[in-house]
Amino acid sequence: MKDEGTGIRDQGTGNRWSRLIGPVIILLAAAVAVAPQVVRGNSCGHDFDFHLVSWLDCFHSWQQGIPYPHWAPSANFGAGEPRFIFYPPLTWMVGAALGLILPWTLVPVALTFLILAGTGLSTRALARLALANFPATLAGCVSIFSGYALFTAYERSAFAEFAGGVWIPLVLLYGLRGLDQSPSSPTPAWRRALNGSAVPLALAVAGAWLSNPTVGLMACYTLAAVALIGAFLARSWAAVLRAAAGAALGMGLVALYLVPATWEQRWVDIHQVTEDLGQTLENNWLFARHANPSLAMHDAVLHTASMIASTMIGLALAGLLVSWLRRRLPGERTFWIPLAVIPFAVLFLQFSFSRPLWNLLPELRFLQFPWRWLLVLEAPMAIFIAAALDYTRLWRRIAVLTVSIAAFLAMTALANRSFYQPCDDQDAVPPMLDTYKSGQGFQGADEYEPLGADNSIVATNLPFACLVGDADTELGVATGIPDDPPEWTAAQHSCEATFEPEQAGAEHLRATANLPHAGSLILHLRTYPAWRVLVNGRPVGALPERDDGLMAIPVPQGMVNIAVDWTTTTDQWVGRWLSGLSLFLLGGLYWLEQTRSRTQ
Repeated sequence: MKDEGTGIRDQGTGNRWSRLIGPVIILLAAAVAVAPQVVRGNSCGHDFDFHLVSWLDCFHSWQQGIPYPHWAPSANFGAGEPRFIFYPPLTWMVGAALGLILPWTLVPVALTFLILAGTGLSTRALARLALANFPATLAGCVSIFSGYALFTAYERSAFAEFAGGVWIPLVLLYGLRGLDQSPSSPTPAWRRALNGSAVPLALAVAGAWLSNPTVGLMACYTLAAVALIGAFLARSWAAVLRAAAGAALGMGLVALYLVPATWEQRWVDIHQVTEDLGQTLENNWLFARHANPSLAMHDAVLHTASMIASTMIGLALAGLLVSWLRRRLPGERTFWIPLAVIPFAVLFLQFSFSRPLWNLLPELRFLQFPWRWLLVLEAPMAIFIAAALDYTRLWRRIAVLTVSIAAFLAMTALANRSFYQPCDDQDAVPPMLDTYKSGQGFQGADEYEPLGADNSIVATNLPFACLVGDADTELGVATGIPDDPPEWTAAQHSCEATFEPEQAGAEHLRATANLPHAGSLILHLRTYPAWRVLVNGRPVGALPERDDGLMAIPVPQGMVNIAVDWTTTTDQWVGRWLSGLSLFLLGGLYWLEQTRSRTQ
């Protein structure tokens, strides 16, 4: 057993209180970090409206008996979009679940607290591989108050990416655990790989992909890198075998999301997400500046992110240097060397000379912003800072605690002053709720629009069904206000007749109409291949394409019954079967690891 004061891990079991005090401190630290939002209300960061509407759409789909929604009906002013096919489900489901038990005004604050607490707890768990309870708990708190965590929570409100702070440390934890055996150990590599870490590693990888695709990519590339380094240091393939099993099973578990999200990209204009000037890799290198006036706001955000990146990389490298000079590098080399590589790799990826790597590795450009790699840096930075400090005397521990508390309060004040985004009158939760309940709907995301369609010409205030003689009839007229969508009114006479639905659920619609002549019914619904359309009980084939992407159904004269239902496509069935198979294999792997543990 080593001295707690040295900061090196104490192998003793300790009493129950000593095991609980660390997590309790982490929870208190998360509460401090979110305190400005408790007092002032949630921060309406860049992505807040998108997430709030997603929570509301999921919540109301649940009320209609749809456990896993696919369609977001409030997008495009009520015409909807397949958002839930492509956007990973973890945060929009957790947000909706919090809405079941909390007022909606508290949901974003509660979700921010949960993610910050999870980030601190998982970083502390990783640090406990090498550090004692006190410095490991300090490392967890440092990760909570890191500039990138607070920037993402307050200024960006990017909840899905923000949640990656929970999973990346766990991927590192289970990817590196138990690799410090001697290369001459008689234990076979496969036994060292399956030491009880492969199953939780698969769950951590699955959690990363369910949070955000960019988080999933970073988790898998980080896991691959540290596994190769660990294999080289340990002279064993155990780390690579475990990483391969964990990544494969983790991605297999979430195939019910990943397969449709990948396959169905051919049905929407998904590449718009990377075609915006402000979201291309080339415009987001560290401290980049652009002459284009349309990028002025982008450059302001990039400057903030660059300052945070410089600070975090500098702190990580300083902590690493001090720890090395004082011979206080935590744990075995199979632990600290892979972690030590991370700040250098993150620094390299911030500059344009790393472009060949971005172009070479599959889907890496999808990350768009090089500074997103700060998410991977949070835990190593926190661990190296905690390891560099001196705990050998009581007064020094008190000094570390005092300075840390002051630093954490200062970071909270910085987040409140510099990152907090006050809500506009129309973006605060209460007016957003009023708009949602009114059925007016909200703007859609361009990357989810049908191929060849344009979100900007979808009219507001459309009726459920509009009878026209020509399927290309334009609905709505421009308001004359820049960036405002066109507006439909009955006085425009673009509809020869309008009809209301008998049933208008998120994924099931019914209508009956007595039509004076044959023509087309333009539904207040976006087209998508997963919709099955029946007219008088008979399936309708290919539908006419409209510039606004609305569904145009050819109809005969007389009484017409329209049924539109969401169907499970082949790729969705494939994803479900792969997830089921992966779950079965994971159960077998769990049994194998537990059997080995009991045998030992």
